[in-house]
Amino acid sequence: MNPRNVLILPGWQGSGPDHWQSRWERAHGYSRVEQHDWMRPLRGDWIARLEDVLLACDEPAVLVAHSLGCQHVAAWAAHSRNTHLVKAALLVAPPDVEREELRAQLPSWSPVALGRLPFATRLFASSNDPFCSPERARQFAATWGADLIDAGPCGHLNAESGLGDWPDAHEQLQQLMRDA
Repeated sequence: MNPRNVLILPGWQGSGPDHWQSRWERAHGYSRVEQHDWMRPLRGDWIARLEDVLLACDEPAVLVAHSLGCQHVAAWAAHSRNTHLVKAALLVAPPDVEREELRAQLPSWSPVALGRLPFATRLFASSNDPFCSPERARQFAATWGADLIDAGPCGHLNAESGLGDWPDAHEQLQQLMRDA
């Protein structure tokens, strides 16, 4: 698979240089899906941007989503007629955007799209993610048809979690790409 067709989907505010997504992008040549506004994300805009990027790929893509990027994948899949353009998805730390404090900050992202994803999916969740309870992460995984991987107590699985290059998750991505 061409590495440029592994699409990095950061969450709200993007992923900084020390985030595992940014590290993977630099180390492996993956492509970041840039959004026009990382600070005030609008679901419809993000869905349209992903659709455009996928239509430009020369083979089915693999999505690597963190945080709001996970909700982005689910929302896109619920609306797109081009889900065949995705081979697989690795979802990490989906936030529960229906929680009151997140709904106020991210109003266009509620309700959560809860349809089964039509491609192979793995979901990493932390047992102490401040934005999503373990129970809600299990519900997302079950509803989306994703294999759930418990990352343990690692916070939001971002740069502050101290994951570095996060080789365990990259191995899961590689396995997912082989199996899909």
